Amino acid sequence: MQLIQNTADLSAYLAADEAVDHHHPLVRETAARLASGSADSYEFARVAYEFVRDSVPHSADSGDPRVTWRASDVLERRTGICHAKAHALAALLRAEDIPTALCYQRLTDDGGTGHVVHGLVAVRFGGAWHRQDPRGNKPGVDARFSLDGERLAWIPDPESSEMDYPVLYAEPHPAVLGALKAAPDRPGLWKTLPTAL
Repeated sequence: MQLIQNTADLSAYLAADEAVDHHHPLVRETAARLASGSADSYEFARVAYEFVRDSVPHSADSGDPRVTWRASDVLERRTGICHAKAHALAALLRAEDIPTALCYQRLTDDGGTGHVVHGLVAVRFGGAWHRQDPRGNKPGVDARFSLDGERLAWIPDPESSEMDYPVLYAEPHPAVLGALKAAPDRPGLWKTLPTAL
């Protein structure tokens, strides 16, 4: 699949916004701490990815009802669904000048009766975009940071109407962000998350 930037301006993938708030002191401090032990930007990207994947539990896995959507809140509260964790990783990477996009998949929901939009990021190294899934591992899910072939949590099954969306967004998709911001809690969010983009 060829990934498509939704804007040709690469600087848009370094920008801060209300969700990817890498100007926030907690995001800056966390990024600087992770970068201080990294030999180069590649290692920092891997370390930041593993930090978000492993240190911020996916709220559905942990049973946490809180909904986070702003990167600084995800890092402070240490909880979030895939989209929130993608915002946090994008903010950490952008804080260290690594172009990072938000991207999405359409997957079968946990109940197996419908679909849900799943959030990921893509990092730009060597003139190419590389998708990463910081969702968090669990039995049956083994996502890893990789610049040499994707190691995502899930591979969409076209026969189940699942798909990868090729568009790389500089900001969170409005339908996703709107659902996150309006949700009173995670059970409520499950009813309003988009099923397609």
